Amino acid sequence: MAENQATDPTMWSSVLHAGISNSFLRLPHVPADANKLREYGAKAAIYGIPWDATNISRTGANYGPRGIRDVSCQFLTYNATFDFDLAEALNPVDTGDCNVVLANAEKTFARAQADIGQIIESGALPVTLGGDHSITIPAARAIADHYDDPGLILVDMHLDTAPDVGGEVLNHCCPIPRAVEAGFDPEKIALVGISGWMNPRTELEYCRERGITVIWLEDIWERGTAWAVERALEVAGAGDGVYLSFDVDSLDAAYAPGTCCPSPGGLTSREAIEIVRGVSSQGLLGVDVVEVAPSLEATPSTALIGGRVALEAMAFHAGAAKNERSRSGRALA
Repeated sequence: MAENQATDPTMWSSVLHAGISNSFLRLPHVPADANKLREYGAKAAIYGIPWDATNISRTGANYGPRGIRDVSCQFLTYNATFDFDLAEALNPVDTGDCNVVLANAEKTFARAQADIGQIIESGALPVTLGGDHSITIPAARAIADHYDDPGLILVDMHLDTAPDVGGEVLNHCCPIPRAVEAGFDPEKIALVGISGWMNPRTELEYCRERGITVIWLEDIWERGTAWAVERALEVAGAGDGVYLSFDVDSLDAAYAPGTCCPSPGGLTSREAIEIVRGVSSQGLLGVDVVEVAPSLEATPSTALIGGRVALEAMAFHAGAAKNERSRSGRALA
């Protein structure tokens, strides 16, 4: 290559796994500090919470942030379909992981809530990698601290509306009640992709009593993902904006076996991407991707879909859908 030839920053120059490891997309590291994030000009910030101490099933989601980061080298910041570069649109950074307090959910979540609050104060989109689904609790609390009327869309196989589990309120079955207690209006919460065989009566009653909208998996089979997106945004998008929580166990176990509660008959990967794109295209207050457990499978397939969901959410939040050059053929003319 001639020395004066321009370099394409989206083009490979070596093997994908070369270079400094454990940064999402090899993004620069900037601490979860509002002033430093503003100085850098970051409009999105990756934040990991390697925590799964509240899990009622198979453990391993504490490796989720590391696993997603490790396989993220398979992705570019550039999407050729939309001729869209995430780095140009959001200047994203990786803020590292929460400083977990071993075996102490209350102290760990307080630290995470403070860190995510710094990201929000900076004006960046918080993109949180779990961890089990309890990590949505500090994320939702941080959102509620900064917005008066946030909405919430949960994509999951489970309702996650348990008031408590054996008296423990900071459990991964409990993120929705804790979000409601933090200030989310239950009538602006939509639960998407829920399956009947994996949810107790108590959790359904919680939804009915508080007006939480449930979009069942069978509804999506019958009416499609576009309808599910429209309905979810109708419910959750009426206030200050939407917080999106995506549990990889919403996917069929064939697509996401590396999770604590693999779900037979769940969403396909394509359906999940369609839902995430549709919900995120209206703009997000924040997003989390939870329950990736790399140690529970022999391949990185679940970590890869977790990373893909984070990418799709950021990209469509930033307006990727508005660029149709490649899809229309003009970019190839």
